[in-house]
Amino acid sequence: MSRTGSRHVLDNPALASLTGPHARFAERRGRVLRYPVDVSPWLAVPDDPDAGDWADLATLAGPGGEVPLPGFRGEVPAGWEITQRIEGVQFVDEGLAAAPDTEAVRLGPADVPEMLALVARTQPGPFERRTIELGTYLGIRRDGTLVAMAGERLHPPGWTEISAVCTDPAVRGQGLATRLILAVAHGIRERGETPFLHTSAANTGAIRLYESLGFGLRRRTAFLAARAPERDAVAVGA
Repeated sequence: MSRTGSRHVLDNPALASLTGPHARFAERRGRVLRYPVDVSPWLAVPDDPDAGDWADLATLAGPGGEVPLPGFRGEVPAGWEITQRIEGVQFVDEGLAAAPDTEAVRLGPADVPEMLALVARTQPGPFERRTIELGTYLGIRRDGTLVAMAGERLHPPGWTEISAVCTDPAVRGQGLATRLILAVAHGIRERGETPFLHTSAANTGAIRLYESLGFGLRRRTAFLAARAPERDAVAVGA
């Protein structure tokens, strides 16, 4: 079993990504790592952060700044404030019928404005100007307009996350998301890796879809955000 300071790489997938296949993106302060903010909001702290790690995180955040803490299950220290908590689930491939799709096209930098517009219409989760650099993104166009897409985000060793799955409301119900998920999964499998993904525990429609495709629940997780202490508290903690 692969280890990166946790029991399994998928227990802390951002850390496994930023110390592994995505190391080129890593912005580091001590043991705290993050993606550039125009790539992804994902940030990684050690499994059991100590006072020094929290001080480094506060420095990255800036006084009173807000940072994401995806998957974090511990207690934040005094001076920190949890500002958001969304219960989530992590699914892994347990038998997907992965296959390429003849209508799906690979998206590139020139497509980013359209991708951002589709994300704004559908709200699948964070997608930034440079998120496309994290992996392969596939899309389907109708009458020249991008109406559906899916792609790759976190990349722990041996695994790749499927993310940014979205379909324009005007063409929902045609199975486009399913086709793109299976096409992205096919590319991941072709590299000898295993697809996984995250979603909100409250997104029952997506969960039903993922289970019907052959994803199985691996674990429950949480997507948190926290506000760093103000400047005086940061100075004391440092």
